[in-house]
Amino acid sequence: MLSLTSKTAIKAIVFLASKNDTEEKTGIKKVAEYIDASEHTVGKILQSLVKKELIYSAKGPNGGFYMTAKQKRQPIIKIIEAIDGKGVFKECGLGLSKCSTAHPCPIHNNYKVIRDSFETLCRENLIIDLCKPFNQGVAYLIG
Repeated sequence: MLSLTSKTAIKAIVFLASKNDTEEKTGIKKVAEYIDASEHTVGKILQSLVKKELIYSAKGPNGGFYMTAKQKRQPIIKIIEAIDGKGVFKECGLGLSKCSTAHPCPIHNNYKVIRDSFETLCRENLIIDLCKPFNQGVAYLIG
């Protein structure tokens, strides 16, 4: 359902947001190492998230990427929409372009329930909500 880019963006944002309320700046290399992704990919994703104002960046020797308390209180769906677009929760589970209730694919009815539940989860949970189990050491960002 989510692209690899969206998954990487979520992990990167959770890592940045987990820096408590210090607005600590973190470089691309550190983010990439922690979430086990390529620096090039992480750099492109973070720049895209800066353009969408989901995170901020600062240049210079003490620069890097960071989040404000207000940004951490955004729903997870904002990250997904910034990367994959708003239509991601309307797509067919098999990738058919004309899948609908009137013209369903073989998994349409079951997939729609799962997709809608996942959309609700992403709308109702805030970025900061993902940080709590991560900061407590009961959830992880790498496998």
